[in-house]
Amino acid sequence: MTPASAAVGALAEAHAAAPLEAETRRIRSLAGVWRWLLIGASALTIFLCINQQFVLRFFIGFTPLNTEYYYALVLVMLPFVFVVFPGTARAPLRRVPWYDVLLFAVTLAASLLLLLNIRKAAELGWEFAGAPTPIVWAGYVMWILLMEGLRRTGGWGLVLSVAPFTLYPLFADAAWLGPLKGTQSSLDLAAAYHVLSLESLLGIPIQAFAETVIGFLIFGTALMMTGAGKFFINVAFALCGTFRGGAAKVCIFASALLGMMSGSIVSNVLTAGTMTIPVMKRTGFRASYAGAIEACASTGAVLAPPVMGATAFVMAQFLNVSYAQVALAATIPALLYYFGLFMQVDAYAARHKLKGLPREELPSLWQSVQEGWYYAFVIVLLVFMLLVMKRESHAPFYATALLLVLNQLFNPEKWGWRTVVKFLEVNGQTFVELVGILAGCGLLIGAFSLTGVISSLANDMLTIAGNNALLLLAMAAITSLVLGLGLTTTACYIFLAILVGPALEKAGLNKMAIHMFVFYWGMLSSITPPVAIASFAAAGIAGSPPMQTGWESMRVGSIIYFIPFFFVLNPAFVLEGPAWESLLVTSTAAVGIVFICGGLQGYQMLVGDLGRAGRVQWPLRVLLAIGGIALAAPGGGIMALDHTQMIALAAAVLVPTLAAAIYFMRRA
Repeated sequence: MTPASAAVGALAEAHAAAPLEAETRRIRSLAGVWRWLLIGASALTIFLCINQQFVLRFFIGFTPLNTEYYYALVLVMLPFVFVVFPGTARAPLRRVPWYDVLLFAVTLAASLLLLLNIRKAAELGWEFAGAPTPIVWAGYVMWILLMEGLRRTGGWGLVLSVAPFTLYPLFADAAWLGPLKGTQSSLDLAAAYHVLSLESLLGIPIQAFAETVIGFLIFGTALMMTGAGKFFINVAFALCGTFRGGAAKVCIFASALLGMMSGSIVSNVLTAGTMTIPVMKRTGFRASYAGAIEACASTGAVLAPPVMGATAFVMAQFLNVSYAQVALAATIPALLYYFGLFMQVDAYAARHKLKGLPREELPSLWQSVQEGWYYAFVIVLLVFMLLVMKRESHAPFYATALLLVLNQLFNPEKWGWRTVVKFLEVNGQTFVELVGILAGCGLLIGAFSLTGVISSLANDMLTIAGNNALLLLAMAAITSLVLGLGLTTTACYIFLAILVGPALEKAGLNKMAIHMFVFYWGMLSSITPPVAIASFAAAGIAGSPPMQTGWESMRVGSIIYFIPFFFVLNPAFVLEGPAWESLLVTSTAAVGIVFICGGLQGYQMLVGDLGRAGRVQWPLRVLLAIGGIALAAPGGGIMALDHTQMIALAAAVLVPTLAAAIYFMRRA
C-alpha cells in the first residue's frame, strides 16, 4: 500500500461523519443513557420513515395521517436539540445540565400533546377556527422552544432573522410596513396556525425532511462509513495525480465525487482536504491557494447531483416537482462549475510550472477499482431509480440496502454491531440538527402565508425594478448574498423563495431557473468573506490566514458568480428547453470559461504565459475575460441578442486579443 493510500484509509475512518456542517459547532459528547436514547430515537426515526414511505402498516388498525407522521418525527427528534447542542459557550460538553433536561421534557410534552390532537385539529380546522386553550398554550411553548432550538442549531444570526418574522402576523396591518402590509391576526390564532397548519411548523421544510431528506442522509452516511471516501480519493489520485498541478486536480475530482454523495460542504473539506491540502502545498501551491481550491471544490457538494444538500429537497417541495427534476436541472451548472475550477487550476499550474506527483507515490487505479468496484453498482441503482423509475423517496433506501449487502460480501472491513450503533448515532446527530433548523424556518413560511402578503410584495418589487428583469435579478443576487452571510443555505433559500421568487416569476422568468438562481447565490456565502465557512475550514487545515484564503476562494471560484445569471437568462442551462439549445449553450459556455480562466490566471491555453507580453499583459487578460463572458453568456431568452450574435460579439473581442497576445509574446 502506498503512503497516500494508507493515509486515505485512516482519513475515511476518522471522518465518516454526518453530511452537515455540524463539525464547525460545539456538539455535546453524549454518554450513558443520553447516548442510547439518541441512538434509539435515530432508529425510531428511520423506522417511522420506512413505515410511511413503503406503507408497511406496522401500526395495526391505525394509518397515520401525514400530519401525524410529521409530528411524530418532531416528537422524536426536536427534544434532543437541547441535549446535543449546548445553550452557551460555557455549558458543559460532557454532561447534560438540569435546565437542558427540563427543556427536553417540556419539548417532549408539548410535541406529544400536539401529536395526539393534530387529527382532530385537521377535522375541525383549529388553525383557523380557534383552538382549545391547552392547544394554544402548547403552541406558545412550541413557538418559544423552536426559536431557542433554531438559535442552538443555526446560531444567533439565524434566529434574529427568523424570530421577528414569526411575530409579523401580530402587527401585519401597520401602515409603516409599506409593501409588507397584510392581514393581521391575534396571538392565539397565530400560535395555533404556527403549530397546526401545513404551512408553518409542518410546512415545506419539515415535509421535505420527512419525505426525502431522511433517506438520502442515511445513504450518505452509510456510503462514507463503508469506506467510499477512501475509494473516491484513491481513484482521484490514480487518475489525476501525474498531471501538472496534479494534487489540485485530485482535490477537485475527489471533492466532486465525495460531494455528489454527501451533499455537505464542510464535511467534504474535512474529509478530502485533510489529504489533498498537504499534498498541494508539498508540490508548490501556496497554503492559501491550496485551501481556496479545496473550499471551492467542496462547495460544489451542494450543487452536484445525484445527492445534493438538504436545500435541494426543500426546493423540490417548493416547486412541487420531483427531486429528480431538480437534480437534472442542476447537472449542467455543476459540470460547468467544476470545469471552471479545473481550468483555473490548470492555468495556474502551467504559469507557475507546477508538476504532478510521481507515479510511484500514487495508488494503483486497478487496485483501487478492485477494492471499491461495487460502489458503481450502488450509484447506478440510485440514479436509475431517481431518473427512470421516478421513485426518489424509495431510491436511497434501496441503494443503502444494496450497499450494505455488497459491503458485507466484498469489503474486508465489514460492519459489526459497533458500526451499526455508530451509524445510528451519527444519523441521530444529523437528524436533530436538521429538525432544529427546518422546523424553526417553517414558521417563517407560516407567517407570510397567514398574512397573505406575498402577492402584493411581488408586485411592489416589480414596480421598484421598473419591470426590468435584469435589475430584479441583480437585486435578488445582492439580497441572497447578504442573507447568506448570516443564514444557513437552506434558511437563506427559504427566505428568498418566499420574498423574491414570486416577483421574478411575475417578471416572466423560468420558475426552475429562478429557484436555482436563489439557491446558488445563497450558497455563495460558504466561500465569500466575511463568513466563508468552507474557506475558513480549509484554512485551518492549510495553516493559512482565514481571510486571505477566503479572498483566494472568491477568485478561484469566480465562475460560480456568473453561472446563476446564465441559466436565468436562458433556462436551457437547466434543461428547460430543446435539447439542441442546451447542448449549444453548454458548449459555448465551456469554451468561454477557458478564456475567462485564462484572463484570471494569466495563462491562456494554446497561447502560453501572458506574462511574457510585458506591459500589455493586463489589458490582454481583461479582454480575454470579457470575451469569455460574452461567449459563455447565452443568447435568446430575455437577452436582446440571439446565440449567433453573442458568438459574433465574443469573436470580435477574442480574435484580435489572441492575435495581439501571440504577437507581443513572440516579440518578447
